[in-house]
Amino acid sequence: MFRHNIILAFRNFKRNKTSFLINLIGLSTGLTCAILIYLWVSDEINVDKFHDNNDRLYQVLQNRQFPQKIATWEITPTLLVNAIKEDLPEVEAATNISSREENPRGAFSFGEKNIIAEGIYAGENFFEVFTFPIKESENQSFLKDKNSIAISESFAQKLFSTTKNVIGKTIEWTRGQNKKSFRIAAIFETPPSNSTLQFDFVWNMQLLIDADEYAGKWNGDYAKTFLVLKPDANFEKFNNRFASFMNTKTDKRKKSQLFIQQFSDKYLNGKYENGKITGGRISYVWLFSIIAIFILLIACINFMNLSTAQASTKMKEIGVKKTIGADRQSLVQQFLGESILMSFLSLSVALLLVLAFLPTFNDITNKVLKFNWSFNFVITLFLITLFTGLVSGSYSAFYLSKFKPFQVLNGKQVMSFGDQWIRKGLVVFQFGLSIIFIVGVLVVQQQMEFIQTKNLGYQRDNVLNFKRPNTNKSETFLIEVKNITGVMNAGRMWGNLLSGRGTQSGYSWRGQEDDKKYSFKSPIIGYDVIETMDMKVLVGRTPSREHQEDFNKILINESARKMMQLENPVGMNIGYSDTLREIIGVVNDFNYGSMHHKIEPLIFRVTTRGNNILVKIKAGEEQTAISKLEEVFQKFHPSFPFEYSFVDDDYQALYEAESRVATLSKYFSGLAIVISCLGLFGLAMFTSERRKKEIGIRKVLGSSVFEIVKMLTSDFTKTVFAAILISLPISFFIAKKWLENFAYNITLTWWLFFVPAILVLIIAWLTIGLQTIKAARVNPVQSLKDE
Repeated sequence: MFRHNIILAFRNFKRNKTSFLINLIGLSTGLTCAILIYLWVSDEINVDKFHDNNDRLYQVLQNRQFPQKIATWEITPTLLVNAIKEDLPEVEAATNISSREENPRGAFSFGEKNIIAEGIYAGENFFEVFTFPIKESENQSFLKDKNSIAISESFAQKLFSTTKNVIGKTIEWTRGQNKKSFRIAAIFETPPSNSTLQFDFVWNMQLLIDADEYAGKWNGDYAKTFLVLKPDANFEKFNNRFASFMNTKTDKRKKSQLFIQQFSDKYLNGKYENGKITGGRISYVWLFSIIAIFILLIACINFMNLSTAQASTKMKEIGVKKTIGADRQSLVQQFLGESILMSFLSLSVALLLVLAFLPTFNDITNKVLKFNWSFNFVITLFLITLFTGLVSGSYSAFYLSKFKPFQVLNGKQVMSFGDQWIRKGLVVFQFGLSIIFIVGVLVVQQQMEFIQTKNLGYQRDNVLNFKRPNTNKSETFLIEVKNITGVMNAGRMWGNLLSGRGTQSGYSWRGQEDDKKYSFKSPIIGYDVIETMDMKVLVGRTPSREHQEDFNKILINESARKMMQLENPVGMNIGYSDTLREIIGVVNDFNYGSMHHKIEPLIFRVTTRGNNILVKIKAGEEQTAISKLEEVFQKFHPSFPFEYSFVDDDYQALYEAESRVATLSKYFSGLAIVISCLGLFGLAMFTSERRKKEIGIRKVLGSSVFEIVKMLTSDFTKTVFAAILISLPISFFIAKKWLENFAYNITLTWWLFFVPAILVLIIAWLTIGLQTIKAARVNPVQSLKDE
């Protein structure tokens, strides 16, 4: 029986070549999209889940109450980890690592070889809590020694060109005026690409505590803390008890409430607003999962529509089979078997398409996705394909098979009013989704253009950004840089203006204790940074070499001035800890970090050092200036490569996720339209087939081709209009919700919805026209000969 159904299916494919090709194109395209999205989603949901303790591994976060808001931080005091170990019996193990701002960076050298690397400070049991396998080590307690270093395999390859016989060697580290020798005590596997913790080396946490007087205090947040709960620990009870834990250790943290979140969950659910989790990357996982399902459904609908297009032929086949004894169950099996076979044929085409497009898809998503023929992957592919086949063939199997042979063979079987509405509803669904996709593409593109062109409060064009491996001879270095032809200005700072990182509280401008509760963004800049970035100084002046200014001099932005309610702030001394800091100027508000966040009160701290160099280059002289910059860099740092980027490119990278969504949305919306048009073509075939005798009679009575095309097209136009009316409000709601992710966004104007509606209508008319014109031009004798 099975073999008979397979043979019959292939005969039907051969007899109906046009519908076979349309189904094959539609289903294989839908399956290709589904497989690519499945690979991406699978990679996303498995980030950080490779650790042996994954189910019980948690990160400690804190909600900090400020007058303006509740801020959620992932940084905590270094002292917290030992207190957790001592006082909380539910905890099996705990460790910590340095915050991103405190991560050690610098130049490492061995003999004549030099590299620049970034690492972490970590607790002694870091490699017991996290699964970064140790390939080789001197002993189990290598992280206890402050003079030892653990390096990754990639670090070893860069510095030694091998991972063999590296243990025990001494390497030199340099950063600014700091120099230190370290003995290599261990080599660990390079963190995989699906790890959010990326580091080249590991140092003992005590080095950070020794280097900064605040790092070893309860009022200093310098570390990320992690813990492993015991198997029998109750998460909810622990979290409730843990909330006020830090308050029992110091009176200075009364505004801090601790809580834990599963470490591997934070990657997808890491966005907090006012102390509550509001999502994160999980929204994109859901978005593309839904897109994959919808595109598959659109492809399945095409199969249904083409099945109805061949209904008259199939009805006669059903009538004959039932007359000679076939029951409904066997007919259902035949139709479902045919659609499932079509799905698996489409799968074979889809797999070839995935292999062809996977490199491009990886470039777009910045992933390293590949086929992993695991049991789970094969089963998932099988189930997706089986689901596609069952959905595609469901209409033919359960609707056509119920017809009575007497009605069918006498030509009395007619489609019910409800059946027509089902088919129209499917087309409305298809084109409604297409409109939503197009609106989404336009909104994302407009928002990205708005981001790229918005005045940030500084000029990012033609500004070069690079790091020096040390800050020795900073002034001499900058003087030579400024003397390069094409260089307009240059300055130095710690960090950069795009990070948005660095927060301080504890300032007192009214002499009141409540002042210290307010938080300020607090980047650290040197001389000429404000001039290089062309920021506007509203009152006062910028940091000056003549005054040899340091942290005791600050500048504030306009938002800070308004929050502090200062009319004439320049020259005013405000308190910070046990010192006074003088306000020397007020700068115009600017976006510090990305436009996902509103402009906040900001205080510029002044430094005479800084390893991040900003260079403004005259337009048109970039290549010559960069070449000369490299020469100057090599003169001061002969053993290190000159690695630079443009601030404008770094700014674009802040919106990497949105850019990828925009690019992928273009492709997916295009595919949705193509597949939908295939479905509309199928429905046009169905209508032409059903009404061919009517067309013949009308032509005999004198109707022109134009009149017949107009008649056939009117119903489709109404259907597409219905899709437009239904989809536009949904599009508006989705677009509005997405734009809420940005503190500054575009206004949703009418054309963002009108253009997709008109575009889809025109595409639908063109698609329908191809079939209806063909039907209208058929000789009426041919149409009526069966009567």
